[in-house]
Amino acid sequence: MPVTDITKDLDTRSLIITAHFAAPVQRVWRIYADPRQLERIWGPPTYPATVSQHSLTPGGLVHYFMTGPDGERFYGGWRVLTVDEPTSFTIEDFFADENFNPAPGMPVSHGRFAFAPDGDGTVATYTTSYETAEALQQVLDMGMEEGSRESINQIDALLAEV
Repeated sequence: MPVTDITKDLDTRSLIITAHFAAPVQRVWRIYADPRQLERIWGPPTYPATVSQHSLTPGGLVHYFMTGPDGERFYGGWRVLTVDEPTSFTIEDFFADENFNPAPGMPVSHGRFAFAPDGDGTVATYTTSYETAEALQQVLDMGMEEGSRESINQIDALLAEV
């Protein structure tokens, strides 16, 4: 399994996930740069994602929804803040309504996705932080840790495809 460590810290209001992939940095980057690949790993297997808008450029937007086992849709989006292809990007990640407007009262996170060479592979570090410890706890209570682990662990199968 790619995920090797998950660190939760309510004091710093952050969740840090470390994963290792048997693929070069550029190949791991393409998963996030290509909306069809992103939707195969964004969300746990029982909540597959559909990416409806994708612009991984500074100031760009990514809109998506995850569909649950009962057909219910859960909407979200990214505001892309910075991009340093192929090593990192930062986003503001938000819950949304069906028109992709930020959902009032729901936590907004600031995320950094970083990819570095590690021998023949890549070490990925996903850092997510929140304005308050309560916001972090809210998403943890919603299953974010488990969902993130399941999502990231899908990447190996995608990387194994030619």
